[in-house]
Amino acid sequence: MFKFAMHTLAAVALVAGTAAPVFAANPKVGGAPMYETKTIVENAVNSKDHTTLVAAVKAAGLVDTLSGKGPFTVFAPTNAAFKKLPKGAVDNLLKPENKAQLQKVLTCHVVAADAMSGMIAKMIKDDGGTHDVKTVGGCILKAKMNKGRITLTDENGSVARVTIADVKQSNGVIHVIDRVMLPKTM
Repeated sequence: MFKFAMHTLAAVALVAGTAAPVFAANPKVGGAPMYETKTIVENAVNSKDHTTLVAAVKAAGLVDTLSGKGPFTVFAPTNAAFKKLPKGAVDNLLKPENKAQLQKVLTCHVVAADAMSGMIAKMIKDDGGTHDVKTVGGCILKAKMNKGRITLTDENGSVARVTIADVKQSNGVIHVIDRVMLPKTM
């Protein structure tokens, strides 16, 4: 459906080490276990904190894309994040006539790479404190560190905090965020 161009996050695929890897269990999200053997969509549908996001992905026709091979990094806003939008904004975006706009908003939360938080933090440090993250939707998010947590600033100046990082999926990784990132045009 989409052709994804690898950007600055492509370098994250080249990680080498001499020690045996240590695997940590995935955190629960929205009270549900997240399985590394399932896709982003297969896991997200079980999170009680992401029902709005799942409804939006379905309305935008992005289920097949986000169920695909990937890899994808999804910055996944919670239901509470969607409630921070102006009254009526979500209902408006979910209307069939606004499908293209909804796709743009959602793809501004997706990166065509598998970027774990440690790699993002390293890129932030290497770039002097701010790393530009180019999303599939063409948005540029500014990644920074704040009190040991990754934050993302959208093109309108809204700041989201990563509240749950490194939720591994079979086709990428999810980082839960507390705000919806919007493109400049909104």
